Amino acid sequence: MMQTGLDFTLVEDLVAGVDEVGRGPLCGAVVTAAVILDPTRPILGLNDSKKLTEARREKLYVEIQEKALCWFIARAEVEEIDQLNILHATMLAMQRAVEGLSITPRLALIDGNRCPQLSVPSAPVVKGDSKVPAIAAASILAKVSRDREMAAFELIYPGYGIGGHKGYPTPVHLEALARLGPTPIHRRSFAPVRAAHEARATIMMGGSISPSVGLLQD
Repeated sequence: MMQTGLDFTLVEDLVAGVDEVGRGPLCGAVVTAAVILDPTRPILGLNDSKKLTEARREKLYVEIQEKALCWFIARAEVEEIDQLNILHATMLAMQRAVEGLSITPRLALIDGNRCPQLSVPSAPVVKGDSKVPAIAAASILAKVSRDREMAAFELIYPGYGIGGHKGYPTPVHLEALARLGPTPIHRRSFAPVRAAHEARATIMMGGSISPSVGLLQD
């Protein structure tokens, strides 16, 4: 997803902020965003998305898309997470976010302690989403986008509480995972999902249970 803003030729320093959401959940994609803000159109209240209310994030989500010079939301799918591992999949999604920008940044500031391989200079910023406005904006775009997706999955895979915990390993989620088995959006490389999948397979092989609608299919 992408949106361009005002004439960027007036901007001396084109700095992109980059952040991710979804490294810890047991299901769903990891979502990233890259944002280049327009200094002539300031956005008040930018902060780490986790420190904002849902209502505030939703409002800022729209404002960022309207006022930023450009933005791009990218992702790495569950299959890529399982194949590459979550760290490398996150780096890939961040790379896609920066490469998707309609304006080439002179510098990409990455939330965290490491950077993906990029064609532009980059630097990590620990706790950058609370220090750098562009990173905060990226964290908001990524979180709202992923939260909306999790709410949609709640309707497709009821019973897991995905819309509430957003895929994180809460007691509710772990109990549902053990009871219902993994869905196609669960990350099979994550230990709780793998354990639930193996347990369900063992029970089914014993003839004690019929395949569940939620059971992961090979």
